[in-house]
Order: sequence, then structure tokens, then C-alpha cells
Amino acid sequence: MLSYQHIYHAGNLADVQKHALLARMLRYMTAKDKPLSYFETHAGRGLYALDAAEAVKTGEAAAGIDAVEALGWFGADHPYAEALAKVRAAHGARSYPGSPLLAAQLLRPQDRITLAELHPREFEALERAMQGTGARCLKQDGFKMLMAQTPPEPRRGLVLIDPSYEMKSDYDALPGFIAKLHRKWNVGVIALWYPILTGGAHQPMLAALEAKDLPGALRHEVHFGPAREGHRMIGSGMFVVNTPFGTQDEADRLSALFDTL
Repeated sequence: MLSYQHIYHAGNLADVQKHALLARMLRYMTAKDKPLSYFETHAGRGLYALDAAEAVKTGEAAAGIDAVEALGWFGADHPYAEALAKVRAAHGARSYPGSPLLAAQLLRPQDRITLAELHPREFEALERAMQGTGARCLKQDGFKMLMAQTPPEPRRGLVLIDPSYEMKSDYDALPGFIAKLHRKWNVGVIALWYPILTGGAHQPMLAALEAKDLPGALRHEVHFGPAREGHRMIGSGMFVVNTPFGTQDEADRLSALFDTL
């Protein structure tokens, strides 16, 4: 459960989809003056070096964020590009924000950020990466943290649920967990990321989620070739409850771009 380290995969095509949609949702939600609460259940270390040996070894960033920026997928006014520019200015040209640090670039002083991470080394790195952002970092099980913290104050808000899926039981547990969370926090935007693997492990989970008939649901999936021989991930998905306005447009735009790869 604690072996996964995202440094090997940071900036890959799955991150591109996930982070572009997250940035677009946060841009819409912060357009209103009212404060919001932001949560992550599996925060990771928050900041990654794409020139680190682990990232270079897999080549996933080169085939991901490096490739799509070269193709001009994100203009300077896109919130994803804005967040990347801020992080690179502060941490170096080959730095890449995980979703916690990316969100922190787009959130405001009145917004509350709560992040959970269990991996000891990842948690220590997360605390360092989030210094000065006002984020609260908790070395806790993210699912338990979220149930304990919701409904939050302020009630407006978004949670990103982004497990590693090393525990196969996550696939079975997530539909019921998300339905229960929605009952507790019916106004919250719930964003679930999931990998699309060659075995199709996500399909029963998505069928169960769609059967819950959750409000404002968006299912967005993109497909791409394996990063290297034998790699099982061939796509990336996001399932969102209470989807913010404009997210579908960004999802459609991303689908068209991924189809060109």
C-alpha cells in the first residue's frame, strides 16, 4: 500500500488529463468571491523534478507534458499553463507540480487546503513542498480523513480522490464511498481519477458509479499507447460529481487533442 511513488510517473499523459481538468474546474470555482475547501486523499509529495533519475528512467514525462507543450496544447492563459509557469519560476524549469501544489497556485488566501498522505517519505516531501501555501498536511488515511472532515466549512469545495490502485479493493470500495460522501457533502465537487489498464479493472467500478445516478456526473476518458513495452496503462479517466460549468468543454477539447497522438 505504501510502495507507490509518483516520481516515476510525474508529468505523464495521465497527469496531463487529470491536471488540465482540475485546473479548469478550480478556475471556474474561484471566479466567485466565496471561499472554498479543497481536499486530497492521496496527495503524494507535491513537487517533482522531471530531470530526476526516476523520471528520466521511465520517460513518461518526455512522452507526456514535454510532448504536449511542444504541440501547443495549452496557451499561456490556460490555468494549467499558469500554474506550471508559477511552479517553474519558483523551483526550476524541470520542476513539475503534483495536484496539491498545482491547486495551491490557483486557490486564494481565503480557501482552505487539506491534504492526506500516508507514505512517510512522501509526506515529509509534501510538507516541504507546501510550505508557505497555508495547506494543512495530515499523515492519515485519506478516506478516513475525508469522512471526518466533511461536510467542511466553507461548504463549497472540491476533493480529488487519486489512489494508486495498488490495493485492488479500492475498485470495489470507491462507488459506495463516493455515494456516502455525496450524502454527507451534497454540494461538494467529487473528482475521482482512475487508470485505464489493459485488463479493464476500472470497468465494474465505473458501472457501479454510474448506477448510483449521482448528480452532475461527468465521465471522461482518454486513451494512449503504453509508455514502454509491457506497461499496462493505456489511458486515464476522471469521474466527477457536481461537475463545474465548463468542464465538459475542456474534456471535449482534451479528447480531440488526445485523439491526435
